Amino acid sequence: MEKILSELAQLVGGEVIGDGGIKIVGIAPIEEARKGEITFIAHPRYLPKLTQTEASAVIVSPKVSEAEKPLLRVANPYLAFAKILGIYAHRPYEPRGVDQGAWVSPTAKLGERGSVYPFAYVGDHAEIGNRVILFPGVFVGDNAVIGDDSLIYPNVSIYEGSRIGKRVILHSGVVIGSDGFGFARDGRRSVKIPQIGIVEIGDDVEIGANTTIDRAAMGKTVIKRGVKIDNLVQVAHSVIIGEDSIIVAQVGIAGSSKIGSNVILAGQVGVIDHIEIGDNVIVGPQSGVAKDIPPNQVVTGTPPLPHKEQVRAVLTFPKLPEMWRKIGQLEAKLRDLEAGQDLKRKTSPQSSEDIHDPDQ
Repeated sequence: MEKILSELAQLVGGEVIGDGGIKIVGIAPIEEARKGEITFIAHPRYLPKLTQTEASAVIVSPKVSEAEKPLLRVANPYLAFAKILGIYAHRPYEPRGVDQGAWVSPTAKLGERGSVYPFAYVGDHAEIGNRVILFPGVFVGDNAVIGDDSLIYPNVSIYEGSRIGKRVILHSGVVIGSDGFGFARDGRRSVKIPQIGIVEIGDDVEIGANTTIDRAAMGKTVIKRGVKIDNLVQVAHSVIIGEDSIIVAQVGIAGSSKIGSNVILAGQVGVIDHIEIGDNVIVGPQSGVAKDIPPNQVVTGTPPLPHKEQVRAVLTFPKLPEMWRKIGQLEAKLRDLEAGQDLKRKTSPQSSEDIHDPDQ
């Protein structure tokens, strides 16, 4: 694919400094870019590389005003990079139809221009939208629904009744609709609670490899529109995750918790059951969330504290042994002072009021 720089600027809402007619045939990292390619600088520490790169043009922030080569200035260089990379990475879709090695139930409904690869399985009364791709080893259970333009990578399991929206990407090993972890104790024995709910995933959701989304015991587990979930995440039964939230690797969310919109849960965050995290909350890595968090907070740690407070607390931890030693010394001095005052009271002369004439 070939585009001129001014075309790219128009696509990302940027400004060209220099020759806008230069031809761009690809995009590459600043160290590897060659003539005909565009690169980007998203952090000031990479500015010295601006004079070293062989790229034909560079995406930069408005703070950069001139260079030896054409610039594409935008408010957010990293976002512009993502959009331009999407243009050059796009490949025309060629439908394959249903491979003879796949099994599709006679009662299933397949949309137009789809691709079902060998060893994929589509169950009874399942509904597959237009231009959906099911790679080898995909399991689609009975009555499951997958929306248009969704991409289901190898060895994904979509249990019966699950509902997947449009333009959803499920990476290898994802499990949608497995039983929630529900048991009632009968003495020492665990009695399974049947999980009869479903999972509902909105449009434009992407879920990373080996992530599991459990079905609800009753009702729905819901992943709303635009949510992005990383690899190795566990979402338990009846959880609701709001629109445009980001869930990073190795997060665990326990049952019936509610995560608001535009929330970020960083790596290895743990969320206990039946709590609520408000909109626009950011929870730092390895935090343990054990109570509700109001909207618009940035918290870290276990228990989570406002980020600045947590930083001050963490900086204090290494000083605790020395502080403990000093407190011990102060306590010893205080005991010495108190002992000295007691001794002084016992040995001091009696006041005149305490002296009595023995003859009286």
